[in-house]
Formats: sequence, C-alpha cells, structure tokens
Amino acid sequence: MASHEFTSIRSPRIKGARRLAKRAFRQRERRFLAEGPQAVREALDLPDVVHELYATAEAMQRHTALIRTAEQAGIPVHRVTLDVMGELAQTVTPQGLLAVCSFVDVPLSAVDRPRLVVVLSHVRDPGNAGTVLRSADAAGADAVIFTDASVDPYNGKCVRASAGSLFHLPVVVGVRIEEVTGFLRDAGLTLLAADGQGKRTLDEAADAGMLTGPVAWIFGNEAWGLPQETLALADETVSVPIYGRAESLNLATAAAVCLYATAREQRRTRLSPSS
Repeated sequence: MASHEFTSIRSPRIKGARRLAKRAFRQRERRFLAEGPQAVREALDLPDVVHELYATAEAMQRHTALIRTAEQAGIPVHRVTLDVMGELAQTVTPQGLLAVCSFVDVPLSAVDRPRLVVVLSHVRDPGNAGTVLRSADAAGADAVIFTDASVDPYNGKCVRASAGSLFHLPVVVGVRIEEVTGFLRDAGLTLLAADGQGKRTLDEAADAGMLTGPVAWIFGNEAWGLPQETLALADETVSVPIYGRAESLNLATAAAVCLYATAREQRRTRLSPSS
C-alpha cells in the first residue's frame, strides 16, 4: 500500500496528471485519465496501459482487489486527499480512483475482417460518443472509428460514458471519412448512413437483407446529422422508424437501435441451419 499521501495540487506529479484534462497535453503525451473503479478495472486488464493510479484512503479500503492488482503489476499507487482527488477528477462527486493510462487506439489497418463497425463522423458531444462506444461494445461490434471531425475519445466525459468499453474493442482515431469509407468498402462492408430522412427505414433495410452481411454504420452530428458529402459516400441512407409521437431519437439511442438490429440479423444468419 502507498504510504505517502499527496495533500497539495502544487505537487509536480499531481500537476502532471491534472493537465491531462486538456486535449493538447493528452495528445502530446499520448496519455489520458480513466476515472472510477469500472474504468480502472478494465484498464488494468490490458498490459502496459496503466502508468499510475491515484486513490483516496477510503477508495483504497473499498477497492483493495484493484489496488492489489495494480501493485502486483508494478504500477505506482498514490494516496491522495479528497481535495486533491476533487481537483484531479472531472466529476462533481469523484469515486476516489483515477488512473493515468496510455492511449489505446489502433491504426485503421488493424481493423481486420470486421462484420460490424461503427463510424462516428462529426459527433461532437463526448457523452453521446462514449455511450455509442458502449452500445457498440455490447452489440458485439468489431471496431469504433472516430473521424478527424469528431470528439476526442479520451475526453473525460467520453471515457466515463463508455463505462470501460474504450478498453474492450479496437478504436481508431482521427481518420478522414473518405479514407474510412474507402477502407471499409474494400473490406467488403455495406456502408449505411443513419439519417432521419433516409431512403429506407431500418425495418425495410432488414427486410431487404441489408443487415445480414458485414455492415458499417455511419452516425453523424447530434443536431444536424451528416453532411451531404458524407451521405453520398454511403451505400444507403437509413432512418429509424418512429411509431409513436416522438419527433426523433437522440444519437446514442438511435445508434443502439441500429446496432442491435444489425447484430440480431447477423447472428440469425450465422446460426441458421441453412446458412
């Protein structure tokens, strides 16, 4: 267990961790902050990702298994006061655990023989992006790609919203949408752009057999969707049907519906005796 306790945010070590809240420093050092026991647990499952761990005395007592795992891996564990954790964390009520982690993204070329891929194009809200990443993980997606026009997946809010899924599946960052669509089309995927005015509904796309093979879903900005030049890169534009009186679904909900509909069709095809 850590013996020394950091009590001041003026400590150079604390300052170094704290500045990772800013994207410029994250990019320069290729490190980010993962906050909370769930994110820390998933990060510790990957080799050489966690560089150091900060914990309050209460968190160290509550999460002894996590602390032990970190120490057995040779990861420095630093005890901090509640005030210092409050400065390090980016939440109103910190959970007392925070890890400094290496970036985990992979190059586009590392996405190998995918069947279900998520492309986030012009997605700016980190909470939405993290929730889509979590839904993609739950639906069994093979990769999530953040184009260069989208939010930083290492933004603290995005990391928290992913609930550990950032560490579960390949994540590609900062690629132009034209490069992404060309790569995925060459890999044999059907490119479907989610759009409120899509030419087909999700039900129609499923009935037409468009969801059974390898599929890449392209999701756009929360407020104004996808630009026309991006829609033109897709094989089809697809809308989520609204059966009730709601005007629309938010991005994260629509993405979850599309991904689970696709996962269901793909699983049904693979498990069919005639397939």
